[in-house]
Amino acid sequence: MDNGQPTNNGRTEGPVFGPYRQGVLVKPYERLNRDHVKWLDDASLSILNDPGIWCYNERAANLFKAHGAEVREEQEASGSFFWRVSLPQGLVRDAVSKAPSRIILGARKPENRLLLDAEVPRVYFGTGSEANVWLDVRMEEFVSVDDSQVKVKVPRFRELRGDTTLLSRAARLCEQLEHLDFFIRPLNIQDPDVTPDNHDVNKFFASLNNITKHVQAGLTRLESLKDVIKMAEIIAGGREELRKNPVISFIACVFKSPLQIVDETAEKVFAIVESGLPLVISSSPQGGSSAPIQEAGMVAQINAEILAGITLVQLIKQGAPVLYGSVPVRVRLDNLFDLYGCPEFNQYNIDCVQMARFYKIPCYSSAGVGDAKVPGMQAVFEKLFTHLHMAMSGAQYIHYAFGLLDRTNSFCPVQAVLDNEQIGKIKHCLREPKIDPSITADMINIVKKVMASPHRLFARHARKAMHAGDISSPYRFEAKDLEDKALENAMGYMNQKEKEPAQHLDQTTVDRIFNEIPGILPGLRQVAE
Repeated sequence: MDNGQPTNNGRTEGPVFGPYRQGVLVKPYERLNRDHVKWLDDASLSILNDPGIWCYNERAANLFKAHGAEVREEQEASGSFFWRVSLPQGLVRDAVSKAPSRIILGARKPENRLLLDAEVPRVYFGTGSEANVWLDVRMEEFVSVDDSQVKVKVPRFRELRGDTTLLSRAARLCEQLEHLDFFIRPLNIQDPDVTPDNHDVNKFFASLNNITKHVQAGLTRLESLKDVIKMAEIIAGGREELRKNPVISFIACVFKSPLQIVDETAEKVFAIVESGLPLVISSSPQGGSSAPIQEAGMVAQINAEILAGITLVQLIKQGAPVLYGSVPVRVRLDNLFDLYGCPEFNQYNIDCVQMARFYKIPCYSSAGVGDAKVPGMQAVFEKLFTHLHMAMSGAQYIHYAFGLLDRTNSFCPVQAVLDNEQIGKIKHCLREPKIDPSITADMINIVKKVMASPHRLFARHARKAMHAGDISSPYRFEAKDLEDKALENAMGYMNQKEKEPAQHLDQTTVDRIFNEIPGILPGLRQVAE
């Protein structure tokens, strides 16, 4: 499947050339059998036909109608109008079948590009959320009241308001995290000089100027799209070069659950699709409030919303690159907040990965989110719980995976470092086995050599495997004594990584961006040394 030939659904054309990030190829863990998938598919298509979707965008309603949907204008109790759209099964199936099964997400460095193939469960991990809070961590030393010779370091936490400086710092750190494959802005920028008019250009520039991996984000204002794309074209080397190597892509949550197309977001979808750049059609209903809490109901509804969004994309432009963006969550029944650290989160998301695979569309999914407010045992448990299961599911593109705490409300850089180590272990654990006749024959010879030696130890033969990367290393942040120093050691490692040279754009590119793209803050003008 990785040889660049068309996949067997016939929707991918032409060879695909590397290099690309390796990711991890897994044998997917599946919760659903074929009957389950069929029942959920039937249920979703039934929902799209009756009750249908509430469409608040006239342009989308007219497009659906022009392709055979039943569309009727209705009035809400508030007096506002919308269009009730009943989508025929054939329309949805035909449109979804035209979505490409293979998508390339570009990067400033070619070796950081991603190849997403719906039929190849190669998993990549990245950031996400656009949290408002940066959680700063400092280690303070305290003296024991029982023994003045005993000193311990204790973490102290401070919440900072997200801004462009911190977003740039996050991107620079994520450049150094070897298991982070792509970058979605994990922090909202709230500088005094950032306005709705220049929010998008500053968000994208702060990211692109500090990381060479793929950059993705939502679009705050439709009017900013032209400038954001122009910036990406300058970085990629031109319009055609950007289409071949899309260094940026976009996320659009076009549905407000349940089943309501948002007017403003639909207009963004039209513009992004017409630009030719990749787009995630994302839906994030909350089980128990904006979707059924039961697994079958949640998956049927979110699948219906995503299918309707993908249908819209393909009606706008057949063959447009689109990701199946499933972000289902569950409600806390005590306060109606999102609940991430629960089994249902995994169940919903794993099911959605299977549905995306059924439609042969690359899947954008979620992992690494929990309810813990600070790094610690709860955060490790909740994150590992989802990191492992979602990697096992074979989702091609997993966001939220680095640094998030307090659901998706804060980004913590040292937590991102801890997550990087955890994800590295998971990637190693899930790698394909290296077993074939030549390897087993070599192992037999090693056993013979060792048994013929006086010491009968395999240590010297482990070095080759270690140098080849076949053997995992001990936990990077382990302590050597009777204290838990994982956080302290991770802080030291983070400080070391942040001293690495930044991967800024070159002077000529930065000058051109500042000359041609209005609104970028002067303080972001760092260039490669």
